[in-house]
Amino acid sequence: MNADSFRHLYNYHFRENRKLWDSYITSLSQDQFTLPIAYSLGSVRDHIVHLTEVDDMWFSELKGLTEPAIPFIVDGDDRIKIRQQWDAVEQMMSDYLADLRDEMLFAKPIVLEEDKDLTTWQVLLHVVNHGTDHRAQILRLLSDLGVKTGPQDFVFYLYEQPT
Repeated sequence: MNADSFRHLYNYHFRENRKLWDSYITSLSQDQFTLPIAYSLGSVRDHIVHLTEVDDMWFSELKGLTEPAIPFIVDGDDRIKIRQQWDAVEQMMSDYLADLRDEMLFAKPIVLEEDKDLTTWQVLLHVVNHGTDHRAQILRLLSDLGVKTGPQDFVFYLYEQPT
């Protein structure tokens, strides 16, 4: 386990997130994007906002912050602003990962009581796993809306982007 492995894993995470936006979400109608759904977190919009906020929260905690590094300011259903927020969070995460060193992986940088015993590598793995879970949920929602989606398997990324 080393920092470069996590950077590689996050390249996959970011690619799949961007593919979700660029291949599927941008082509949804506003009604489809905000349609209330009685599954998991609700609408596609609500899932996207959740992913953005959670990624920001975890990486803010890794940086020793108790508040989000990029406070979520988008109210309503403006996809352009939500995407800008998403991109800002991804950039903040990328900046953190660029400075990640192997010895940081075993540190316990989080001060919040519930998470204080988590190591950096555990949080980094959790965030990618959480993203995969919610992308799968979003892909299901999109399928229910009649959108033809594709796989998000890590192995397909590896075939295209070997280490």
